[in-house]
Amino acid sequence: MVRSLWTAATGMLAQQTNIDVIANNLSNVNTTGYKTEVNEFKSLLYQNIQTRTTSANGEQKPIGAQVGLGVRNASVTTIFKDGALLASESDSAFAISGDGLFSVQGEDGNTYYTRNGNFQWTLAANNGIMLSTSDGLPVISSDGKPIVLSNEYMTSRITVTADGEICYPDENNNPKSLGITLGVFQFTNPAGLEKTGDGLFKQTAASGAAINEATSTAVQRSKVSQGFLEGSGVQVVDEMVNMITAQRAYELNSKAITASDEMLQQANNLRR
Repeated sequence: MVRSLWTAATGMLAQQTNIDVIANNLSNVNTTGYKTEVNEFKSLLYQNIQTRTTSANGEQKPIGAQVGLGVRNASVTTIFKDGALLASESDSAFAISGDGLFSVQGEDGNTYYTRNGNFQWTLAANNGIMLSTSDGLPVISSDGKPIVLSNEYMTSRITVTADGEICYPDENNNPKSLGITLGVFQFTNPAGLEKTGDGLFKQTAASGAAINEATSTAVQRSKVSQGFLEGSGVQVVDEMVNMITAQRAYELNSKAITASDEMLQQANNLRR
């Protein structure tokens, strides 16, 4: 009976974490560049009740008896799937179609990666203009440096090609490259990236080293779309179905605890 109480309790704890993940997905349904997270489970150790060699006649049984001891959360996996492209009135809004991520410089000086291309042109320390995130973090170019331009450029006339190359019109109003390209990077295992909040990801040993799309021929280059933002990857209907399923599983585990408790009470009443 005690085993069933613990097993059902692990199920309730696991489903509570599942609800936490689903709630986080739903809360970020309108977050730019957000990627859906999926909670994954794995079973706990099994306890041998009867082995295959414990028959009355000493003969080997074809099947033993093992009882599972519950479930636990194995991982929370991020699904890197392209979201819908949403039109934006901002000239410094960018969306990525493909496996790439933008790179930004954090406050600690380290490089972080994001799919949120809601950037802004801000004044730099040298009176130039710098491309930054909405939190003021510098956006990094393909050569690993913050994107800073001279203040002689009008931000409304700056354009970006599908390859992320920054251009400005010449005297004939034809876009001319400024020799700067938005830093777009890929990872061998993007699910291994560490989530740090604010839509930022950090490189880890599990994700592998960042692959620069501008210099690598081993990956297919992503497409950068100016004037668009990538919508959240959350599918509300799917999350609602997952929430109902998790709620029912939580309820069933609680009923298992109630049933085990009632059986223990009946066993205790046998002494009376």
